Order: sequence, then structure tokens, then C-alpha cells
Amino acid sequence: MLGRFQARSTADDPAVVARRAERQAVAEARNVRLAEREAERAAQAALRLAEDAEMRAEQARQDEAAAAEATQRAAEAALAAETRIADQKAARDARYAARKARQRG
Repeated sequence: MLGRFQARSTADDPAVVARRAERQAVAEARNVRLAEREAERAAQAALRLAEDAEMRAEQARQDEAAAAEATQRAAEAALAAETRIADQKAARDARYAARKARQRG
């Protein structure tokens, strides 16, 4: 048993140091890859959020334009209604004046 124990590598053994360094390099490379993947995911999420915000802004612009158009149409309809009412009143007044003129005459 003592022979097996003494035959074991020590921490100072170059092979042990090399294996430890290799394991550490592999772990660091794995951590770098994981960090790169996480950064890529974060960039994609930020891009999706930006696209979503842009779509919402475009929708808001379209809604605003539609509302402005509806307001314009409503104003035009109100003006047309006012004009029609004024024309009807003028026609009524003309008929009334004609009737009065016939009664006098």
C-alpha cells in the first residue's frame, strides 16, 4: 500500500500541473462560450423589444392619422349639414316672403 501511495502523483508533478491547467483552460473556454451565448440572447431580446416598440409607434401613428381623418370628415359633414340647414332656411324664408307678397298684392 505504501508503494501505491508513493507512486501517486504529487501536486508538484508536471503531469498533474498540465492536466489541471488543461482542465482550467477548458472550463474558461466553456465560460466564454456561455457568456457569448448569453450576450447573443440579450442582443436578440433587445432587438425584439426595439422592433416591438417600432411596431407600436407605427400603429400609434396610423391610429393618429385615422383619427385626424375621421375628425376632418366629421368637420366636413358638420359644415355640409350647416350649409344644408342654411339653404333650407333661406328657401323657407323665400317661400314665406313670396306668400306674403301674394297676399298683399
